[in-house]
Amino acid sequence: MSGKILIVDDEVHIRMLLVQALEDLEDAHGVTILTASNGIEGLEAIRRERPDLVFLDIMMPRMNGYEVCEAVTRDPELKGVRIILLTAKGQETDRRQGLESGAGQYMTKPFDPDEVVDAARDILGLPV
Repeated sequence: MSGKILIVDDEVHIRMLLVQALEDLEDAHGVTILTASNGIEGLEAIRRERPDLVFLDIMMPRMNGYEVCEAVTRDPELKGVRIILLTAKGQETDRRQGLESGAGQYMTKPFDPDEVVDAARDILGLPV
């Protein structure tokens, strides 16, 4: 089995933590892990790479996560891309806006690495 996961976050240490959390999927199942450091890079990577799953921050320079979600949702060619917003914005209004913008799930920081891996396994259909 394999798949592609894209991590989009402007904070390098968050990207590194997510890569570390997900690297077992890379080793055991051939999952490819990609990263982008802002919303525009993220949207370009989504269009180019067609990842199965995107972990997407909301508060980023140049283009925020809501805008990326909306752009992906509006593009019929990106229909299979699943998005999990992973953000420090934990208010119910933020969560609602995220889901309305097209995200399938909403997780808050600080995150539990096991929950991130479980969500990725579930979406990619990988065994435990």
